[in-house]
Amino acid sequence: MKFDSYKRVIFSVAVLAIALAVACGKKETKVSEIGQGEGEVSIVAWPGYIERGETDKGYDWVTEFEKSSGCKVNVKTAATSDEMVALMNEGGFDLVTASGDASLRLVAGGKVQEINTDLVPSWKNVDSRLQNAPWHTVEGKHFGVPYQWGPNVLMYNTKVFKKAPTSWNVVFEEQVLPDGKSNKGRVQAFDGPIYIADAALYLKQAKPELGIQDPYELDEKQYTAVIELLKKQRQLVPKYWHDAMVQVDDFKKEGLVASSTWPFQVNLLVSEKQPVASVVPQEGATGWADSTMLHKDSKHVNCAYKWLEHSLSPKLQGDLASWFGSVPSVPSACKGNALLGDTGCAVNGFNNFEKISFWRTPKEDCSGGRKCIPYKKWAEDYISIIGSK
Repeated sequence: MKFDSYKRVIFSVAVLAIALAVACGKKETKVSEIGQGEGEVSIVAWPGYIERGETDKGYDWVTEFEKSSGCKVNVKTAATSDEMVALMNEGGFDLVTASGDASLRLVAGGKVQEINTDLVPSWKNVDSRLQNAPWHTVEGKHFGVPYQWGPNVLMYNTKVFKKAPTSWNVVFEEQVLPDGKSNKGRVQAFDGPIYIADAALYLKQAKPELGIQDPYELDEKQYTAVIELLKKQRQLVPKYWHDAMVQVDDFKKEGLVASSTWPFQVNLLVSEKQPVASVVPQEGATGWADSTMLHKDSKHVNCAYKWLEHSLSPKLQGDLASWFGSVPSVPSACKGNALLGDTGCAVNGFNNFEKISFWRTPKEDCSGGRKCIPYKKWAEDYISIIGSK
C-alpha cells in the first residue's frame, strides 16, 4: 500500500476507533427471508480467497455458483485488514472476508449488519469453536459467517537453512545465518499494524520480564519494548510485504531468505519448485480466523446470502483449504476432498487452534482493569516505523 493510501487508513482507523465492547449504534433489522437474486454480488477478499480457475483450472468455486444462482461474482482483493476496513467504510461492496483485526471495527463502526443464521442452512455444520467466536459475535448477535482460519508462519529458504529455524529471532534480531552471511537486507515483515502482535509474541518468550500475556493487550511499558524491537528490525528489512503475489516474486528474485507469511505463498512457491518451507517457531504464531460479513447498505442482499450459504459448502471449503494452506470452518470438508486429501486439515493445523494467537483489534481497556495501547496508536506508530530509515 502506498503512503498516500495510509492517510486513508489512518482516517478510517480514527473514525472507527470507538468503544469495541458495544454493538453498532444504529439498530438494524436483520434480513428475514431470501428473495430473487439481484444478478451480482461484490466481495472484498484476501488474495486467493475467491478463485474461478484463472490461476489454476483445478481451483474454481465461483463458476458453478454463478450458473446456479444467477449472481455474477465481482471481487476486489485487499492486501491488509486496514485496506478492507477503508473499502467497506467507503461503501459499494456487499461482502468482505474480514479477519479478527478488522471485524470488530466494522461492527463497532456500524458498517456491517447482523447475519440471520436461519437463512444460512449450513451454519449448523460450522466448527463449534468458531460459531460464537468473539471476533464476529457481539452481544450474542452474529455479524459474520466463518470462512477459513490458519497461522502466520515463518517461511525460510531451505538452501540457507538446512534445518528449520526454531525461533522468530531470525527476522527480528541481526545475526549470522547458517550460510555464514548476515540476515540484514534478506528478511521481510508484514506491513500491517497488526504485525506489532508478532513482535509482542516473540518478546513474550524472549523477554519474560516484560510480563506479556496477550500480544494484543500491551501496556505502555510492554508496548514501548515492542516498538523498540520493530525499530531495530527496520534496519534489517529492505522491503515490507502486503501483496501476497509480490512477496512470491520477492522470494524468487530479491534474495530474501526468511519472512512471516501465509501458507498461500508457501504453497505457491513450493508448487513452482522454489527452495522454501515453513514452520511455526517455538514462540508460537499469530493467526487469522476470517468471517464473511455483510455490508449494512448492501444492494445485493439476496445474492449475498446465496454466497454465504455457498461459502460453507464442503467442496468449496476443502478446495480453498488446499489452495490457501488454511483450515476449513466446516470440519466435514476435511474428508473426501480430492484436492485437500484426508490428512490436509491436520497438515494445515486443524489441531493447533488453541496454540494460535488470533488477530484481534487492540483496545484501551484490557483484562485486569489495565490500560493498554489501542489500535489507533498501533497504526500511527507502525506507519512511522515503515516510513523511516
